[in-house]
Amino acid sequence: MLLIIVVLLVNLQIETSVSLTVVVPPDPIVAHVGSTVILPCWISPPENAEALEIRWYRQDQFSNPVLLYNHGKIQDIQEESYRNRSSLALRSDQSGGLKDGDVSLRLEKLTFQDEGPFHCYVSGEHSYGSEEVVLKITALGSAPVLSPESLDDGRVNISCRSSGWYPEPSVSWTSDEGRVLRPGGTSHTRGADEMISVHSWTAVSLSDAQLVSCSVSLRTGELKEGRLSIQGIVSSGPWKALFLTFIICALLGLVGFILYKYRHKLTGKEPVKEICEEETMERLTKEDEPKKEPDCEEGTLQILRKEVVEDINIEELRKHADEITIDRERSHPGLIVSRDCKMVMYRPEYKPTGEGFPYELCAFGAQRFTSGRHYWEVELSQINRPTKNFWIIGVLKHGNFTRRDRSALTPSAGFWFLCSDGPRGFYTNTDPPVKLSLTPRPERLGVLLDYDHGELSFYNVTERKHLLTISSRFSGSVVPLFNPGVGDKSPITILDLPKPVESAVELVVKSSDNPETVESVAESRQSLTIAQKA
Repeated sequence: MLLIIVVLLVNLQIETSVSLTVVVPPDPIVAHVGSTVILPCWISPPENAEALEIRWYRQDQFSNPVLLYNHGKIQDIQEESYRNRSSLALRSDQSGGLKDGDVSLRLEKLTFQDEGPFHCYVSGEHSYGSEEVVLKITALGSAPVLSPESLDDGRVNISCRSSGWYPEPSVSWTSDEGRVLRPGGTSHTRGADEMISVHSWTAVSLSDAQLVSCSVSLRTGELKEGRLSIQGIVSSGPWKALFLTFIICALLGLVGFILYKYRHKLTGKEPVKEICEEETMERLTKEDEPKKEPDCEEGTLQILRKEVVEDINIEELRKHADEITIDRERSHPGLIVSRDCKMVMYRPEYKPTGEGFPYELCAFGAQRFTSGRHYWEVELSQINRPTKNFWIIGVLKHGNFTRRDRSALTPSAGFWFLCSDGPRGFYTNTDPPVKLSLTPRPERLGVLLDYDHGELSFYNVTERKHLLTISSRFSGSVVPLFNPGVGDKSPITILDLPKPVESAVELVVKSSDNPETVESVAESRQSLTIAQKA
């Protein structure tokens, strides 16, 4: 009889020790990265929890809690990553807090590492209860950017890009009639910050749709959509385009021939030969000694060559030269920057986060420009090394230093540059991008920023050629942009440009108060003229 009483007391004690009931939501709690979330947990039936122990902890981290409340206050025993980010909170506006048994947890500045189960543990002197709350972290990415490219068969290949997602999103294509279109392929790339970029593409014709939509979505139902009208992009075939091109070229050639034939009537000037003869006769009457009359057509060609050189006069460009250096603090950690901040290349141990060009591997100039013209040159080749195949050179709006993928590096986002992507060739970051065929490959590249006129120009300094000009509208401060890429051993070197040499005429004007100097300059010019004739 005594044994039965002892057994009953033990069972009663066990039932009492676990009689406290903790309740949590049955479904996972979903929240965005960087936001604040409340993980609900409460005692049922309601009971004052001010004198109880409340412990929130992660898996197998009971002694290293996210938050510990005991003896009427929050204790300092806490996992370091949750310090100043966790607190007790009300699960709803109607909650009575601890007095009503509400022991919910508030988490701030959520990170990807916060994803997973959290244990809500409540205990008193003779009872305890524990339940698990699952937290799901998401990140809603950028709006999809759609870009078209015409195909030879009359269709259009549409590319859809978006970045900044978590977890891995799905992509769907639809027509203006709501019909589902089959994608040609979809790829996902995870960056160093755990964010995921997505790239999908599909080929369509006017018979398929006139308006195409690309939707990027999470399992929670959150999505972002981009649309593109393909009317006017799809051509009726390559022969029509060739025919129109031929007609346009023929018309332009005819107009050019007419202007050339009747140029003296339109401009009121005599033909070149007559002008040449007049200048020759005038020169003979003014000079003391008779000189051989120059060949007229040869003189004309020299003038034309001079005009061409003046159009891309490197010395003229260098009058706007600035001292450019690299900002070490804002350069990507995967780069090596020289002590004088003039040379940059990638670290051998650096591994790109995805396939293709490493757009995140950027260095930025320390100088800011808000007006005027500014010119600098970079060396892309070294002795006994081949010319660089991979690089980005241009400018960006000051402050846009966040690491991004190609879809976000657009002029509307404050980026303007020319990219050399090895065998993939040269292209700009404009929308749509412009592909270039640059032969020979630039060994020294000149960059002219004309802020006031909204122009960014590139020059092959070695060949003295103008490559292209990007027209835009700049705002705020603009800084130089450099990316050495990966795959070749040559660095990008910012050159110290020499001061432009003053012409003899300028020296005469500046030295007009010194007769000896004027005479010396005149003799030098005469000697130079004789040497040229010889």
